[in-house]
Amino acid sequence: MARYFIEVAYMGARFSGFQVQENTLTVQSEIDHGISVLMRERVETTGSSRTDAGVHARQNFLHFDMEQPLHPQFVYKMNAILPPDIVVKGVYPVGDELHSRFAATGRSYEYTLYTSKDPFLRDRGYFFPYRLNMDLLQEAAAVLMEYRDFTTFSKRNTQVKTFNCTIRESVWKQEGERIVYNVSANRFLRGMVRGMVGTMLRVGRERISLDEFRVAIESRDCTLADFAVPPQGLCLMEVQYPEGSFGKSL
Repeated sequence: MARYFIEVAYMGARFSGFQVQENTLTVQSEIDHGISVLMRERVETTGSSRTDAGVHARQNFLHFDMEQPLHPQFVYKMNAILPPDIVVKGVYPVGDELHSRFAATGRSYEYTLYTSKDPFLRDRGYFFPYRLNMDLLQEAAAVLMEYRDFTTFSKRNTQVKTFNCTIRESVWKQEGERIVYNVSANRFLRGMVRGMVGTMLRVGRERISLDEFRVAIESRDCTLADFAVPPQGLCLMEVQYPEGSFGKSL
């Protein structure tokens, strides 16, 4: 039995999230179907990161186990089978102990705002034509790096053993009429990035102070966070693994 990692990218607008769910279309269900058709046996993958409905990914990984050898044109054939909003970027043989979710050492996300109406960003950003205090926004991003417990930014009914995360990067960048938030951490909670972005935007609009932002974080109360930013602004940019986990794509 051999294990393989698949590297994928996708536009999430059409899907009810990444993870397989009953009676609804997801990114993972399309990938599982594609592999099963190509290899002529039922295949169920395991994903590294579960993006929400409407969220995009520049890079995500899944793994699956298989006894028979892969089709020699696996990547090409998969991309012919999959819909145009999902692409397989590579397939990598790995050791059977390497788990796409649990072996990951970090993930990076990007959230994009745009301040002037732009039809080309409508499905990949949040139209936000409001005045923002960029200095306060940047300070709020820096404050997040002082904390480890992010219960406040986790949606309810999340079954995790710990709400602790280590944020390695948290910064806003302004690029013309685009304002982009970059965040990297060892792990993320359900809804965490959108919760942080929505709450930081309150600081940037001077609706709450930095002190109130700290109070919200320390309260561990998700009702004090603002999750009401749309999913299309969020993109999973990278999933990191220990160096040497896998080599070149087949």
